[in-house]
Amino acid sequence: MHLSTNISKQNKLFHIVVSGILILGIGGCATTQSKDSSAQNVTDPYENLNRKVYNFNESVDDYVAKPVADTYKFITPDFVETGVSNFFNNLKSLNIVANDLLQGKIKQSGLDTGRFLMNSTLGMAGFFDVAKNVGLGQSDEDFEQTLAVWGVPQGTYLVLPLLGPITTRGIPGAVFDTAANPVNYVGIPAQALSLINTRANAEGSLKFIDEAALDPYVFTRESFLQWRTHLATDGKTDSTDNFGDLDLEDPQSSKSNDAKTVTNPVPNK
Repeated sequence: MHLSTNISKQNKLFHIVVSGILILGIGGCATTQSKDSSAQNVTDPYENLNRKVYNFNESVDDYVAKPVADTYKFITPDFVETGVSNFFNNLKSLNIVANDLLQGKIKQSGLDTGRFLMNSTLGMAGFFDVAKNVGLGQSDEDFEQTLAVWGVPQGTYLVLPLLGPITTRGIPGAVFDTAANPVNYVGIPAQALSLINTRANAEGSLKFIDEAALDPYVFTRESFLQWRTHLATDGKTDSTDNFGDLDLEDPQSSKSNDAKTVTNPVPNK
């Protein structure tokens, strides 16, 4: 992920990476049948432009975000890194609770509220995830999922400069989530720390995808769209059902990436 002020989007991208790896592992291979190009154009009609933005994001990551994140990991003790991650995840809980309520998930909102209060007090402002130890795991809700529940269609796939993959439904969702994230009101240092920490935590997963996907653009697009569908349906749609259609090796779909070797497959790391 690149350094930007949209912390919510950066946190999403880390989950995209993890989701992509799990899906790839379940599929059991990195080689698949190629997708029909007309089917791809339905959700990605601006692929040519998206690929250019994707490559731009890759360059920014290579020369800015990754070096900063590597330095952060080198100088920061592991327990401090974990504490920082816990702190920002705890703040994210406020946005999760808001979207629980907007989606009518009353019971879940109560559990997520309890998790936030427990970690904010016993967990020393969230630096320790004590709620997890008593079975209160963190939910994953955002306003794009809320819009999906309300019946708003997914729309087309886009790659935004610095922010990376998103859908037209995700744009207003990102605006709401950014406004609801307390970190955005603390100041630039806190925002930068959150982004750097998230990028640093994603390094291992990103390295795996570097080696697995022969067309990182297609891998990122398909895993992102299926991950969003999985979240929007609360897991009722198996995100691996159509992953076998993902083209990781089709030279036609990777020809626009010929200038760059398969590296850093997720645009916003």
